[in-house]
Amino acid sequence: MVEAVRRALAEDLEPLGDLTASLLDEGARGRLEIVAREAGVIAGQDLVVETFAQIDPAVEVEVLVGDGGPVLAGDVVTRIGGPLAPILTAERTALNFLGHLSGVASATARVVAAVAAVSSDTRILDTRKTTPGLRALEKAAVRAGGGCNHRANLSDAVLIKDNHLGSIGIAEAVRRARAAWPGRNVEVECEDLDQLREAAAAGAGSVLLDNMSPAEAAAATTLARELAPGMLIEVSGRITEESAAGFAAAGVDLISVGAITHSARTLDLGLDLAVDDGGRP
Repeated sequence: MVEAVRRALAEDLEPLGDLTASLLDEGARGRLEIVAREAGVIAGQDLVVETFAQIDPAVEVEVLVGDGGPVLAGDVVTRIGGPLAPILTAERTALNFLGHLSGVASATARVVAAVAAVSSDTRILDTRKTTPGLRALEKAAVRAGGGCNHRANLSDAVLIKDNHLGSIGIAEAVRRARAAWPGRNVEVECEDLDQLREAAAAGAGSVLLDNMSPAEAAAATTLARELAPGMLIEVSGRITEESAAGFAAAGVDLISVGAITHSARTLDLGLDLAVDDGGRP
């Protein structure tokens, strides 16, 4: 997190710093608020705090809505006070982080809600389709939205996909994985019922049903429960908020949704001058 903020600020300030903020009087102070322009779920408040701290420790940040908290349009989520110039210098970086990560959390929360209306047992997972350098932050935002994390990276678990199977069979791939990393989960991507049968026979810990329709996933799930009752069943492939409920109804354990990170729309947030009860800034 600290390094991500440092890189973002350097991107905004090098080589000459904030030229416009340098025009302000040295003693100018301000009280501002980050306000939600629309409903959503907040994530990324630690980065807001870190951004202002790196610019000027004299800036005071009060978090009113923590990560995972729901907001409506007009809600104040953060209060900021202190020297005005550094506040304005850090403004865009803080909002970029908070808006993007809150967008991820909000997208996740919508899919989680759609699935919860159908099944209390199906979990929503993210994928590795994340912004380079921001994966840990985006995965934290997924958790804030009520989702769960899949592999953090390629060393977390074994996922044998179609491109791997182009040069090695399912049974041999599972055997080698079990021998090399006995404590790791071994998952096999299956495009049809024949591959599902092979994966179950080989002792895979989970299967990934890729690009199936809800009806096809339901049939595969029924078969998988018969062949290997303890095996986890995951679906993936262009799953949306609208289609997720159909896959949950199919009885799968896990639904991985790349769109909650790679296509999440930024939550609309703004930094406004704070006003007192008399309407004065």
